[in-house]
Amino acid sequence: MNYDLNKLSQEQQKTSTFAGLRKLLQLIAHEKRTLIIALFAILVNSTLNLLGPLIIGHTIDKYVQHKDFTGVLHNAAILLCMFLAALFTSNKQTKLMGGVGQRMLFTLRNSIFNKLQQLPVGFFNQNKAGDLISRVNNDTDKLNQFFSQSLMQFIGNISTMVGAGVFLILINIELGAATLSPAVVILVLTLVLSPWIKRKNALNLKSVGGMSAEIQESLNNFKVIIAFNRRDYFRKRFDIANQENYRTSIGSGLANNVFVPVYGFFASIAQLIVLTFGIYLISTGRFSLGLLVSYLSYSTLFYNPLRQLAALWTNFQLAMAGWDRISQILSLETDLPQLQEGITEQNSALLEFRHVHFGYTEEREILHNICFTLEQGKTYALVGPTGGGKTTTASLIARLYDPSKGLVMLDGKDIRTYSAEERSKKIGFILQEPFLFTGTVKDNILYGNDLYVNHTNEQLEKVIVDANLGSLLAIFEAGLDTEVLSSGDSISLGQKQLIAFMRAVLRNPQILILDEATANIDTITEKLLSDILNKLPATTTRVIIAHRLNTIENADEIFFVNSGEVIRAGSLNDAMDMLLQGKRVS
Repeated sequence: MNYDLNKLSQEQQKTSTFAGLRKLLQLIAHEKRTLIIALFAILVNSTLNLLGPLIIGHTIDKYVQHKDFTGVLHNAAILLCMFLAALFTSNKQTKLMGGVGQRMLFTLRNSIFNKLQQLPVGFFNQNKAGDLISRVNNDTDKLNQFFSQSLMQFIGNISTMVGAGVFLILINIELGAATLSPAVVILVLTLVLSPWIKRKNALNLKSVGGMSAEIQESLNNFKVIIAFNRRDYFRKRFDIANQENYRTSIGSGLANNVFVPVYGFFASIAQLIVLTFGIYLISTGRFSLGLLVSYLSYSTLFYNPLRQLAALWTNFQLAMAGWDRISQILSLETDLPQLQEGITEQNSALLEFRHVHFGYTEEREILHNICFTLEQGKTYALVGPTGGGKTTTASLIARLYDPSKGLVMLDGKDIRTYSAEERSKKIGFILQEPFLFTGTVKDNILYGNDLYVNHTNEQLEKVIVDANLGSLLAIFEAGLDTEVLSSGDSISLGQKQLIAFMRAVLRNPQILILDEATANIDTITEKLLSDILNKLPATTTRVIIAHRLNTIENADEIFFVNSGEVIRAGSLNDAMDMLLQGKRVS
């Protein structure tokens, strides 16, 4: 399945956006009451602001022109109360929407992270971690800013505009139509330019993700860069990403600000129309000075929000561009679903490959029609030249991937019928480059193992000794409290593999897969591991991928993996002959 977020078709992007918008509404459904209160507050605020010009115009015509200062003071007091009430409602909706935005941000980031945990290994092979981090951090923050700062301003400005437009028409329909005519041009320009603005913002967000990915990749491999003295390569790669980000930032910046001067220009045109036409109406006796003042105020209340909407609209487009990137992740589904449990077959094989075909892409198949069985309690070795398919075969055993054709059977059942929890308990996988989390040796040993999570250090040490792992723990100076950094700088790669080994063995799996698990440890420690493997429960099936002869010489059965085939090799000498021949052929 194609999980490359940067290569999704336009149709897929639109589908994920619409589906994602529905999910976004579901994510904030519990905020319905708060949103209604905030909406009510902003409508009250807009109404109070709209009544002001009408009262001012009435005051000019009835009291100012007749020099009735008592009436002026009375209306001024009314206006003061109205403006204080408007201040209160504005502050209320700001607080409410700020809380909604932060809670939405929290919920959205949780949803993305939970979705990432559901996606298969293939997704992470096709997408850079830096870009995913940018989607989780940067793109969600764009949505938060829109919800907490812009959404209610957006609604408030629209309600103020609508109200001002109604008053303009009601006071004088001819002058109102003339005043609102520039708004029609603005509407057309907005509809025409909005898709272009969204595209510019989407390109900018993509370049930000690409730059984050480049920085992370370069920093993760900085030791290699230093060792080979290729800082120039690092600088060139970063410069390319930085230049791309600069170019898209300029483009999005220009696009985001294109409406501001345009809206300002047409607002000024509208003011000129009001003054010219209004003075003409006054000269003909069809209009009053107070109404002209009110009309100018309503014209300002109509076009000033338009200027603000120019900025808010770009924020909306930026938020929607970020949402498109987020919804692409939320719309994805794993291609490793759990199937309904079928009939359990009764046979002696613990695991069986039945006519399995597999390829990482549809164009290139890695394994062709593979058939073999693994029996309980035996040790199997997978040998073959580099790139022959050993790790791919092991990954299919652990169901990191599903076959494109054929079946993998575990304990007489289709492996796809097991839940992820059940499968991980039955199958332990020690990777060639194990990943550890920042913490202690204890934290990493207990990762994903609920059985010993409440054990004290003394209790856990006893469990480790009983599992014949005490000699491995003794290698760490501070024992279970030895500090571990995710970068691995605090301990050696060999020690990382030992921690991964202990983590897997303590889960007591039915199948234990070791993918070059002894590649980075010394001969003495390798002997310790070999002794521990020999002392595992008699029911544990071991699958070993290794190049060292002493690692596989005691295997009950050896499989030669090369050119998409898995062949029973017979003796160790036969396997070596096949390996040498395979290397010569390749």
